[in-house]
Amino acid sequence: MSNSMWGGRFSEGPAAIMEEINASIGFDQKLYRQDIAGSKAHAAMLARQGIIAADDAEKIAAGLDAILREIEAGEFKFSRALEDIHLNIESRLKELIGDAAGRLHTARSRNDQVATDFKLWVRDTIDAVDSALRNLQSALADKAFEHAGQVMPGFTHLQSAQPVTFGHHMLAYVEMIGRDRGRFQDARKRLNENPLGAAALAGTSFPIDRFQTSAALGFDRPTANSLDSVSDRDFVIEALAAASLCAIHLSRFAEEIVIWSSAQFRFIKLSDKFTTGSSIMPQKRNPDAAELVRAKTGRIIGAQTALQIVMKGLPLAYQKDMQEDKEQAFDAFESLELAIAATTGMVLDMQPEAVTLKKAAGSGFATATDLADWLVRELNMPFRDAHHVTGRIVAIASERNVDLTKVTLDEMQAVHPAITDAVYSVLSVDKSVRSRTSYGGTSPKNVRSQAKRWQRALAREAAKA
Repeated sequence: MSNSMWGGRFSEGPAAIMEEINASIGFDQKLYRQDIAGSKAHAAMLARQGIIAADDAEKIAAGLDAILREIEAGEFKFSRALEDIHLNIESRLKELIGDAAGRLHTARSRNDQVATDFKLWVRDTIDAVDSALRNLQSALADKAFEHAGQVMPGFTHLQSAQPVTFGHHMLAYVEMIGRDRGRFQDARKRLNENPLGAAALAGTSFPIDRFQTSAALGFDRPTANSLDSVSDRDFVIEALAAASLCAIHLSRFAEEIVIWSSAQFRFIKLSDKFTTGSSIMPQKRNPDAAELVRAKTGRIIGAQTALQIVMKGLPLAYQKDMQEDKEQAFDAFESLELAIAATTGMVLDMQPEAVTLKKAAGSGFATATDLADWLVRELNMPFRDAHHVTGRIVAIASERNVDLTKVTLDEMQAVHPAITDAVYSVLSVDKSVRSRTSYGGTSPKNVRSQAKRWQRALAREAAKA
């Protein structure tokens, strides 16, 4: 049998393989809340404009509410023969309220309907992601404030570079996540135009009020071009692009957690809540949560890439190819939300190993830059000359296999006779980090100030939410 919802033109049903490739109800049923909200707004507008009778609109609204309750109670039967969420809901509506259900689709198409539903879903998801990211920032800012004075090695090329503080390292991710939130918020602003009423591609001859449905659904305005309205998937790609970069940041942090928690580093400790054991090696404590956060990044980036490839060759307006916009987007955002939650949990759970971190902070001649800076300040030496002198002193320390603090004054003066014993005042890691007071620097005072600033800002946001 042909699909009774659109089968006037067709006398036979689709081939089995056609039904298999065409049906999207297996995944687009996630849009049921947005589809019902859009339909209620559309029916109310049709009645207000005198396009359908008020009592029909009331029946439609009551029927849609009943369907919503059925779906949320797990009592709704989805049919592959009805292809998608739109026709499944409309078919059930007809069973519940009769012929009035057929008036709902006046002045709209599945093309503008699905664009509206998906925009609403992406908007809702961005709001949920933003809230989760705010919680992650709060956890990081709290950890930064708590460990503002805890020295640790700062790395470049994964080699010891200069001492920093653990709190400063946490705040770096607060800043990254802040940019991620900004990108999501920008994407939300751009997507918040209403496609409903664009119909199939050309608009409609019915006297609809698209501003009314826009207001009812929380859109800023209706879209201005019907062709673009139904063929646009920029809003999904842009949200996925923001998700991809966010996932990259989470993955970088996860990589550090994996390294830091290893027996070779022992910078942090994770509890049993975020680690697993080995089936054969009883001593193992594996950072599986961090590893899975790192891995899920590939799925998220893959979803963005896949949709860009789908869209790159499509002429206007709607094409069935665009049905491929949802399944991977659903998976990508589900993966992102899970990764954010896991990362937040690990931040709250992890404890820095103070003794190990401080010892590591002084390794690799990490205060060599402090020595060079001292030569510039105290001896009025050009920095390039100071860099050369410091390099020679580092070579002595390396040859003797000692830290810079163990190089004798005589050895230093053999390199440059004007060096005094005051140089030792800048060679400890604690003094090094305390000296980094430039704005954005790693000094504990700076870290506490920045952490407090973020804590206050995030608390205000949470109070408004």
